[in-house]
Amino acid sequence: MKEEQRALPGNKYNAAAMRRRKRRQSRTRLTIVLVLLMLLLSLIAGFLIYMRRGAGRGRFPGSYSTQKEISATVMEKDNPRAQPFAANLCVVDENVPRDGISLPQEQQGLLFDLDHISVMYAKDVYRRVYPASITKLVTAILALEYGNLDDIVTIREEDVNLEEGSQVCGFWAGDQLSMNQLLHCLLVYSGNDAAMAIADHVGGSVQGFVDMMNQYARDLGCTGTHFTNPHGLQDPDHYTTPYDIYLLLKEAAKYPQFTEISQMGSYTVEYTRVDGVEMKTRLEATDHYLTGEATLPKNVSVLGGKTGTTDEAGNCLALLTQNAYGQPFVSIVMGAWDKELLYEQMNTMLMQINGV
Repeated sequence: MKEEQRALPGNKYNAAAMRRRKRRQSRTRLTIVLVLLMLLLSLIAGFLIYMRRGAGRGRFPGSYSTQKEISATVMEKDNPRAQPFAANLCVVDENVPRDGISLPQEQQGLLFDLDHISVMYAKDVYRRVYPASITKLVTAILALEYGNLDDIVTIREEDVNLEEGSQVCGFWAGDQLSMNQLLHCLLVYSGNDAAMAIADHVGGSVQGFVDMMNQYARDLGCTGTHFTNPHGLQDPDHYTTPYDIYLLLKEAAKYPQFTEISQMGSYTVEYTRVDGVEMKTRLEATDHYLTGEATLPKNVSVLGGKTGTTDEAGNCLALLTQNAYGQPFVSIVMGAWDKELLYEQMNTMLMQINGV
């Protein structure tokens, strides 16, 4: 009798079976929909990643923009889950040789690919060296960070009474110039009198500014650096390392004014001297690539940098450049015995960057 009841259509057993079947069918349909949705999301995510990476290496990415560095810095500050300190830095554990680049034993240098965060060449990058006027990278950064370029600065006696043979713009005590003019004189002509005037104005005193320089270097992670002045004139306690120069140049490049000024081949400073005479002085860049005295390799352009020369430091050059594809690189040569050799050695590095 019970078997007959189960077989009859419309009884409670048959209805329960149908409900179970419908539930299984609904779950199957839902599973299919979810799988299709996940596939669609995966395709969208893959497409976005592909586009973000420039749709392949064959695509021309355009010129390097300092705004990329600035935007990245702001995002890191706003993001509570910050990346590790060295996440966007080239890291060197030991010397990295490269065919075509050879510096003598007494010299130091490096070539870093900023796009791929990779070390193309490195030689004694943590050895202490005298930076000479490459020091002015930090002077410029602090002027841009804490100074007002519209401020008028009065040149002091201490600014112009520097050691004999010092690179100066020819200011007199009592002359007045804007911070913007002094920054141009600092970066284009490497004027030590400009460095002193900037330091006193921004730091309240030259020593106060030097303290700011050392604190800034420590905060940036420059573990092999110590400054005693804002210009780089020789002092045994004034030193840095090629790797620390890389850190400083990378930071300086975040300021559009820095890259704009440090690409100039010359600058004419106009001001009224303290005795009332109208002055108009043309200052030539110290970078021979910018003046045409040295020739860059084909399809390489300078985005910014700084020279440095003293008897103790030798001839030094730190550059931010880009290749034919707009990819940025930092290249540094320290301690060349003359300028001709310096630019020959730098060219051996820059000839490598279009093959990346």
